[in-house]
Amino acid sequence: MDKVIKIVDEKRGIVQITVFNERWYAKPIRNISTGLPEYQFVPSVSWIAGHYPKGIGFYKWLADRGWDEAESIKQAAGDRGSKVHKAIEDLILGNEVKKDSRYMSDLTGTAVELTWEEYEVIFSFTQWWNETKPVPVLGEFTIWSDKHNYAGTVDLLCKIGEEWWLIDFKTGQNIWPEYEIQVSAYEECLPENSEVMEKLKEAGWKGELIKVGILQLGYKRNKKLFKFTEIEKKFNLFLASKTMWTNECANVSPRKIELPLSLTLVAPKKEEKPEEVKEEKKNVNVKL
Repeated sequence: MDKVIKIVDEKRGIVQITVFNERWYAKPIRNISTGLPEYQFVPSVSWIAGHYPKGIGFYKWLADRGWDEAESIKQAAGDRGSKVHKAIEDLILGNEVKKDSRYMSDLTGTAVELTWEEYEVIFSFTQWWNETKPVPVLGEFTIWSDKHNYAGTVDLLCKIGEEWWLIDFKTGQNIWPEYEIQVSAYEECLPENSEVMEKLKEAGWKGELIKVGILQLGYKRNKKLFKFTEIEKKFNLFLASKTMWTNECANVSPRKIELPLSLTLVAPKKEEKPEEVKEEKKNVNVKL
């Protein structure tokens, strides 16, 4: 997978950088010592949460498929999830999504048409929306914690009835522990993001409890095709996962290297043959 760089918050200048199994967020800051502009990098919530033990069920699944197949499935699922999230973002913004709508694929780097499976997942979101009738506050936004040094992307902040919810969308059939600590980390750092808090207050929030939930889309274990689950907040377990991440990745930083955009080989020079030295014949006059 190539390096994928996305501007996720244009106003704050925050970019998301994904390289293989690493994901960073970066924002422009000014160096305290030199006063010069530079970038601050922090790991993503999902990368940190991925260091939490996945449980015996996951490892059995991994053993059945092998590492290479599991990685292929993971990349394909991530690409599908990315396109589905973008389509849902369009729906929340009031745009129409059609079967032949095209969204950027991280795997190919091109805009591709939705598959029937992806379209069914998006359809399941409309089923949940029409049944639940959430009032959106913010759809897909970036959170940043200077206190704990992490960042991430929240899918939806909304009001359902009289309750306030922070919701993460998943396209899998299971809720793994890392998903639970992921949404817990999002909710924990909301107060550090002033623009998000302003949007909440504009929507009528007066300091009430904000619940966290996971919405599974394309869920195949019921007829609704979705499952909405309230998650118990487990930020303490996220911090434990961050300790494990620090132990494994303390010396890891975004790899910076300058390379040309195209490559060619320099043809070897032809070996030059030495010029033949011609002996000059001198006329010698000999007197007898």
